Amino acid sequence: MLGRFRWRGRSFRGRVEDGEVTALSGRLRGRSFTLEQVEVLPPVEPGKIIGVGLNYAAHAEELGMELPEEPVIFMKPPSAVTAHLKPVVLWRGAGRVEYEGELAVVIGRKCRGVSVSGALEHVLGYTCFNDVTARELQARDGQWTRAKGFDTFAPMGPFIATPEEVDDVQSLRLRTYLGAELRQDSSTSDMIFGVAELVSFVSEIMTLRRGDVIATGTPPGVGEMKPGDVVSVEISEIGRLVNPVSGLERKEINMMRKS
Repeated sequence: MLGRFRWRGRSFRGRVEDGEVTALSGRLRGRSFTLEQVEVLPPVEPGKIIGVGLNYAAHAEELGMELPEEPVIFMKPPSAVTAHLKPVVLWRGAGRVEYEGELAVVIGRKCRGVSVSGALEHVLGYTCFNDVTARELQARDGQWTRAKGFDTFAPMGPFIATPEEVDDVQSLRLRTYLGAELRQDSSTSDMIFGVAELVSFVSEIMTLRRGDVIATGTPPGVGEMKPGDVVSVEISEIGRLVNPVSGLERKEINMMRKS
């Protein structure tokens, strides 16, 4: 597992094994820490985040919609990224906010116009993702930038599982919990467009660079989050992303924005 961490104000990339982090970069390179000693940061700093809408057959059936003939994509800003255990903030004016548990693909090297057969060669690994969405704004705007672009609306992590650590990316169990209640329970085998197809499709449109993220869509069972809730996205062989949900007063929001 790969990730990003902070220790005494110093950020570094590291490898996680048996509850211990070994630094792979910076002045701390080669040093080891327990996970309790470090702060877990978002596993990458993406230049862009590409989301995929309506990519699980059962979710399309749930919504009464026809299966898309090609991937439906949108973008979330990098400023929406937040880390494992950090709060998802329900900003004023966002209205009803919902969780969407997803598998995210992290690009490992620059690519443009790659074939489906060669797409996975450009993947660094996989992580858990929550495509947080302000549902009323999504319906009102008709396009999704505002609804999906608020700060903290792209939790990801805690770590990246490398391709060698994942037996078959198209047979992973994906579960989302609201508190202790299981809300989403599916498999990546239900994807309409698989990981390789998505990487290839997006690369035909835009250059993908190391650290870019493709969030591959959500299964049925999305629902509302409220202040005080805790949302967990768990994917077999990859990990468990946990985020509390916070509704902040204006003074607290301003303090958070300055931090």
